[in-house]
Order: sequence, then C-alpha cells, then structure tokens
Amino acid sequence: MADYTKLQQVRQWTVDNHVDVTYVSDYHTISYLTGFGSDPIERTLALFVFADAEPFLFAPALEVEAIKGTGWPYPVYGYLDHEDPYALIAKHITDQLTDPKVWALEEASLTLGRFQAIQKEFPAAHFDKNLSPMIQQLRLVKTPDELEKLNVAGKWADFAFEKGFAAVKEGRTEQQVAAELQYALMQKGVMEMSFGTLIQAGAHAAEPHGATSQAKIKPNEFVLFDLGVMWEGYASDASRTIAYGQPTAKQKEIYDVCLEAQLTAQAAVKPGMAAEDVDKLARDVITKAGYGEYFIHRLGHGLGQTDHEFPSIMAGNHMPLVEGMCFSIEPGIYIPGVAGVRIEDCGVVTKDGFKPFTHTSKDLKILDI
Repeated sequence: MADYTKLQQVRQWTVDNHVDVTYVSDYHTISYLTGFGSDPIERTLALFVFADAEPFLFAPALEVEAIKGTGWPYPVYGYLDHEDPYALIAKHITDQLTDPKVWALEEASLTLGRFQAIQKEFPAAHFDKNLSPMIQQLRLVKTPDELEKLNVAGKWADFAFEKGFAAVKEGRTEQQVAAELQYALMQKGVMEMSFGTLIQAGAHAAEPHGATSQAKIKPNEFVLFDLGVMWEGYASDASRTIAYGQPTAKQKEIYDVCLEAQLTAQAAVKPGMAAEDVDKLARDVITKAGYGEYFIHRLGHGLGQTDHEFPSIMAGNHMPLVEGMCFSIEPGIYIPGVAGVRIEDCGVVTKDGFKPFTHTSKDLKILDI
C-alpha cells in the first residue's frame, strides 16, 4: 500500500496558499505522490488536489485498472482516445467545485498546449500559483526507502561498468560495447537504463553530450563510460574513464587532475555547506592545473526518480546541503581533438559526509591491448 503522506502535504500546501485546484501534470510527480508510475506519452495523466474535496486521478482508460490495483483509495476517472480529456476533466472538477478560480500548476513541466486546453475550460480562472518549487523541496530529501532503491540502482551501475570494461576490444564500436553491457543487465532482469548509455572513445569523449556512435575503439586511447539504470522507479548515474592500452603522459595528467577534483569535492561535502562551494572546490583544482577552460559544465545535479533533477551543484547556488540530499559530483576535462575525461559518482549527504551509491574504483584502469 502506498504512503500518501506526501500527497497530504500537497493538499496542505493547497489550503495554505488559498488554491482551489492544484493540477499535477508531471508523471514523475504523480508517481511520487500516489505510488502509480506510468509514462502516458502523448496521452493525458493528471492528478487534481483540492483544499476541501477528495483528490482524483485522471488517466487513459487503459491505465484505470492498474491504478486501482495499487490500492489508490480515491476516485480515478478514465477516458478513451477519441474523447476530449480536458472537457471530461472540467466536468469532474465542476462536480466538486462550481467555480474554481485559483489554480496551481507545475510550471516546470506543464506544456503550453495542455495549459491552453485547461484554460479554455476555465476562462475566468487565474493560473498564477506555481507548485513546482514545493515539489522540488518535497523530493529534495530522500526517505530510507528511496535511499535503499538508489543504492540498489548504484550496484547495478557498478555491474554495468564491469561488463562494459570487459567488452572493450580493438575494432569494436562504442555501440557494440553499450549493447553488451545492456544485454548483461537485461539477463539479470534490469530492463531499463536511466538514460541512453554513453560510450565515447578517444577524441570523441571531448564532446560532453555526444552520442554513442559507430566509431571503433582504437589502442592507446581513453574510453569514457556514462551510464545508469532504473530500479523500482529510482535512477543511478555514474561515469568512469578507462585507458585501452597505455595512455600518453598528457592523457594521464588530465585524468589525475580530474580525479583529484572529484575526490576533493566528494571529501568536503557536509551538511550546511553551500552547493556552490562544492563546485568551487573541484573547479579550483582543475583551474590551478591549467585546465579550467575545459571544465564546461556544473559539477553536479540532483538524482532520484530521474537522473537529472533539483538541485544543481554549481556557482551561484547558495542552497545549504542537508542530510538526505542526493546529487552527482562529476568534474570533467574536455580538450577538443585530444581527449575527454569525466569521473562521476552520485550519492547522499549524511552527517558524516558524502556516501556514494557507486563503488567502481576510480584509479585509472588500464586495459591490455
């Protein structure tokens, strides 16, 4: 049976902010609040929360029985593909409230098209309350159950690294290595990655958001792995860079600097520290070594139901770290045409510091050719 404590907090927020209707549109948020997880793709899945009435879920007809199967204790209404979902939503809402004027939306995720569809049904309403910051704060600190799922997801990422490293051979493509580690996971029952597995070899790794390609792995170059899995609705995300054959002195220097930055930041994390100070510690190491211009992204991002979520660990974020916050520490050095290195662990802030979810060694692994 799902725990609806978080849903009750959203209801209390609705009351406290004098909102008539709170419209929850992000399927990740719906899963977090109700225990029902499903990506509706182009269909409409929505949760409506009221100050003085029961919440209800609105879903494609093909999801209604699955929602009931979770033990959801409140109404659930379905619609068929040929029906207008927002006309039906309006009817269900006005059955509860004759004239809902004040609405709260998830501004960070609601599409313009869906906003216009609900606005059309309630032209006299005001849609100026934003639920997104409250949801971000609610999801910020993980429960023991969430941390257990994140730890298991991390263990499977470690397994993927092991299988991926073993798949690196001369002449194999980046895509073949990715396929091999994903197949090994699927054989173990881990069917979903948290994002597209990234394998980049040689100079290709200097593109931080490049895609895994058909490029062949060559001797004496770095191979960057960035991967994660989904486990019971929670993500892992980690990066390692290994050498296939002996690295050059320059490659080894880049790696050592990146590792020092990652370890320095990770060791410094403690409750009360500002997020921007964690970023600065890693950035200062890389800048002092002369590679500052090649570290071109924030140090980290939040982790939970998705692989990228609130907060950002970056300059300008004064937010103090608190126990239970989960995020990545992932410095990178990307020199176009030369090499790219990124080393990343996600973990949780504890009273004793940063506890990572992944434990694959960060010492430079050199594979024999």
